Amino acid sequence: MNAEPFRYLVVDDFLEEGFARRLLGEFPPFEKGNSASDDGRPGGKSTVERIRGLGPCYAELDATIQTRGFLDLVGELTGIADLLYDPFYLGGGTHENRHGQMLQAHIDFNYHPSERWHRRLNLIVYLNPRWEAAWGGNLELYRDPYTDTRPAASIVPAFNRCVIFETTEDSWHGFDKIELPAECRDLSRRSVALYFYTRDRPADETAGKHTTHYVNRQLGEHFRPGYVLSEGDVAELRELIAHRDNQLKSLYEENARLLQAQEAGAWGRLTYLLKRFYVRYKR
Repeated sequence: MNAEPFRYLVVDDFLEEGFARRLLGEFPPFEKGNSASDDGRPGGKSTVERIRGLGPCYAELDATIQTRGFLDLVGELTGIADLLYDPFYLGGGTHENRHGQMLQAHIDFNYHPSERWHRRLNLIVYLNPRWEAAWGGNLELYRDPYTDTRPAASIVPAFNRCVIFETTEDSWHGFDKIELPAECRDLSRRSVALYFYTRDRPADETAGKHTTHYVNRQLGEHFRPGYVLSEGDVAELRELIAHRDNQLKSLYEENARLLQAQEAGAWGRLTYLLKRFYVRYKR
C-alpha cells in the first residue's frame, strides 16, 4: 500500500467486468435511498445500507465479502489481520452523489456504532462508466486539511476502480465538488462503500471514541493581497461561509441536546443542585 499521505491502495478492474456491470444495472434509483441532509431536507446524496435487497448481484457481493477467504485476502493486501465484516453496513452501502455535491475532508468515526469494534479499512468500488477528472467528484487524500490548500493525492472515480485505505486519526479524505457539463447532468457519481473492523488495534493507533470529524476546505493559493476576486471566487467564499455557518449551527444544536439530556436525568438534577449550592455559597 502507498504510504503518502497515509496508507492506501488503488486497484483497477477490481471485479470481473460482467459482475461490475450487473452491479451497475441493479444500482438503486436515487429516490429509493436516504437522501436527507443533516438538516432533514432532501439533498444531493442518496445512500442505501441494506444492499442485499437490491438484487441477486448485491446479494452475491454481500455473501462474498463476509467470507473468511475474502477478509483474509484483504488483510493480506493491507497488512491488517482478523478483519470483521459489518452486517449492518452502517454508513456504507451504495452511495450516489449528484451535480453540485462535494464531501469536505474528514476522518471517519473510529468505532462501530453498536459493537466494540475498531474501524480499520474503507473499501470503495466506483461504478461510473463515464467520468472525467475535470468533472470533480475525485477522491482526495490530505495530510492536514487544516493547513493544506490542495490534496496530496486525487483519484478519479472510474468504473470498476477500487480504493482501499486505512481508517486512522490521520486518514483525511473527501471529494471535490461535482461540476458536470450541462449535457451530462443526468449522470451521477456512484459507488459501493464497504467498511471493515477488528476487535483490537495497536495501542499507538487507538484514540477515544468520536464521530466523523469534518474540516472545511482552505482558500486556494490564488487568494493573495492585491488579487481581484472573480465572480467564481465570490461564489466560493459564500459557499465556504455557508458551510461554516451550518457546521457551527449543528454543533451548537448538538451541544444544546447534550445539556438538555444531562439536565433531564437524576444525575442532571443532582448536578444542578450542586451547582446552585456552589454559586450561592461563593456569593
